[in-house]
Amino acid sequence: MSAAVPATVDYPNAITCIDTEQVRPGQACCYLIGGGDQYAFVDCGTSLSVPGIKAVLAARGIGLGQIAYVMPTHVHLDHAGGAGLLMRECPNAKLVVHPRGAKHLIDPTALIAGATGVYGPEKMAAMYGEIVPIEASRVIVADDGFQLDLGGRELRFIDAPGHARHHYAIWDAQSRGWFAGDTFGLSYRVFDGPNGATLLPTTTPVQFEPEAWLQTLDRFLAADPAWMYLTHYGRVGNVPQLAADLRGDLAMYQSIALHLADVPDRHARIVEALTLHALEELAAMAAPVSDDTARDWLAFDLELNAQGLGVWLDKQQRTATA
Repeated sequence: MSAAVPATVDYPNAITCIDTEQVRPGQACCYLIGGGDQYAFVDCGTSLSVPGIKAVLAARGIGLGQIAYVMPTHVHLDHAGGAGLLMRECPNAKLVVHPRGAKHLIDPTALIAGATGVYGPEKMAAMYGEIVPIEASRVIVADDGFQLDLGGRELRFIDAPGHARHHYAIWDAQSRGWFAGDTFGLSYRVFDGPNGATLLPTTTPVQFEPEAWLQTLDRFLAADPAWMYLTHYGRVGNVPQLAADLRGDLAMYQSIALHLADVPDRHARIVEALTLHALEELAAMAAPVSDDTARDWLAFDLELNAQGLGVWLDKQQRTATA
């Protein structure tokens, strides 16, 4: 029985957003980019996302052999967990990966162990499925400034730390947009209201680095982008304003974490403070959702954000006492 075709959104310049059907519709996606008779994926969801991705290709008459590249922005499993299985299905594809991430996709033992340690084996399998290794001969390492020709379409890769050190972003000259992974935050379309989109940072464990993140944002803006393509979720415009909002949120996140650094129930207090901050921002943007709905949508993200801030706080304290 063939998989159902997941939700898609077609943007101009041969860019298709494909829902990777993680947790709920509208929460995570990947992008199919067309270039001449070649295609590439930016991010690919988990192994559980691959049947749906194949169904999209089949519905559009695109052969698996036409996929030239699979390009995970970083190796977190919601972005790259399905890379090995997708590569196995696409015989001509090369994997394009950040230098710090290549070894983890060639040999995913550490990724599997880390996620299993967090979620346990049953939940790990239910969330991410099988993590398939990728042959080293099929891997292209994208250093800062690396350029790729996709059927006549110029793609440029930059090192994009802040969310993770194994993160790159891709500049697509044709659409004047950045495929930003998690380095332009998350912005769910269910929250879009009359005042536009709302962004939240993604400060997940373990490599939140706010100073590096601000430099990444500077590099984004230097290209004068028209669009940002987010994995969570879809395309957003109004880039300078959203970048300013994200800078403000990054500062607020650090302030919240530092203020609560020494309370006994630090993690729970940070989670609730981040939640209240998000609800205030959604109200200011007249987001068309109730507080209960917003809490439901954001609970998983804000739990991870609080964990990441906790790791960052611990590093700050170790540095201060060294």
